[in-house]
Amino acid sequence: MKEKDISEYSQNDPFENEERDPLDHDKKCFSDHDEDDLPEHEEEVEYEEEEHEDIEVEKAEGEVEEKEEPEEEEEREEAEEVEYEEEEVEEVQGQEQLQPQGRLEEEPESEEEGPLAGIDLKKEVGRAERRIRKYIRQTPLEYSPFFSQEGNCEVHLKLENIQLTGSFKLRGTMNKLLSLSKKERKSILVTASSGNHGVAFAYALKKLGLKGIIYLPGYTSKAKLDSIKYYDVVLKMFGTDCVKTEIHAREEAEKNDFLYIPPYNDLKIIGGQGTVGIELKRQLEQIDVVLVPVGGGGLISGIAGYLKSLDENIEIVGCQPLNSAVMAESIEAGEIIEMESQPTLSDGSAGGIEKGSITFDICQKYVNDFILVSEEEIREAIKLVLEKHSMLIEGAGALTVASFMKAKDSFKGKNVVLVISGAKISMDILKEILS
Repeated sequence: MKEKDISEYSQNDPFENEERDPLDHDKKCFSDHDEDDLPEHEEEVEYEEEEHEDIEVEKAEGEVEEKEEPEEEEEREEAEEVEYEEEEVEEVQGQEQLQPQGRLEEEPESEEEGPLAGIDLKKEVGRAERRIRKYIRQTPLEYSPFFSQEGNCEVHLKLENIQLTGSFKLRGTMNKLLSLSKKERKSILVTASSGNHGVAFAYALKKLGLKGIIYLPGYTSKAKLDSIKYYDVVLKMFGTDCVKTEIHAREEAEKNDFLYIPPYNDLKIIGGQGTVGIELKRQLEQIDVVLVPVGGGGLISGIAGYLKSLDENIEIVGCQPLNSAVMAESIEAGEIIEMESQPTLSDGSAGGIEKGSITFDICQKYVNDFILVSEEEIREAIKLVLEKHSMLIEGAGALTVASFMKAKDSFKGKNVVLVISGAKISMDILKEILS
């Protein structure tokens, strides 16, 4: 690795540390639920709690107990790392059945066909909730008198801009990394990002004691780049479109026998993002419409998949900039398309979508509509939130506000949630907007 040497892994397994997050006092300020309030899910045996019993062997002199050799234990762990769609692992030597990572506890009762066959998003989100809760904040759902009056409806802002690391991305990233097997955690982890996923990835690596490389496109904002540089992670710049950066990062990971962590095209990433939906159901009894920013589609896939499983009448609306509406155009075309994105204040949602991404199929099934907004509308939305809520948000975070203001007449009398996805905006851009 030319840019930076990566030290050898510590023999200590950070995943076996059950201490609470040092930032627990922050989470308590933002969390209003008890453990008993969590949604009911089938119990999951997490890998960090798994212990193998001693193997009893019989010798001529009598029975003695021997512990497995490390090599034998590692071989058995490798055998247990199966994909979620495979058969249940049989019980071995009377042990309680272990739950391999990256698979469902049981075959879901799903009638889905095609790309979504066998996928139960409600269960994915439920498992993510139990896995990541102690690592994230439950962000506030703030009522907006101004926007409610503007639309003659009830508007609430879901403030993911004050999530740890400054965006919703920590949810999916942490869920993915916590799902890795012991063998996978020993690898160098590689990802690609336009910024917020990279910040979350770098934070999660440090938190869990792992090593990794982040590939970034050339247009990554200074605010997000500076945030990543605080962490001990290798940064590499490649390409001018995030999908090209993703392809390159995946190829480099495969070539060097590293492990690639997708920014959105992964069920564990989607499951983590979907925990926003769990919080919304705790915080608001009646939800009619949820407006969600869309880039690669991980956030809206998780939220839509979870909320629609509870109430199919909840309307899910995707929000994108006119200058980079790849998902909306792809849904209209019936397939993922390649199109050139123009510069946009919504850098966090800009760029293409990886071919074959599961997020396309989920959006095609669950997203009711898309609203596309201009750069001027995004600019005005950033100013409105700053003026009316005294809160700084980035361009992608302003997409839902801009979309609501553009189509506010269609939300009359409804309970509307605007997901504010992130906070990081560079001072230069902010000065330009305010001037």
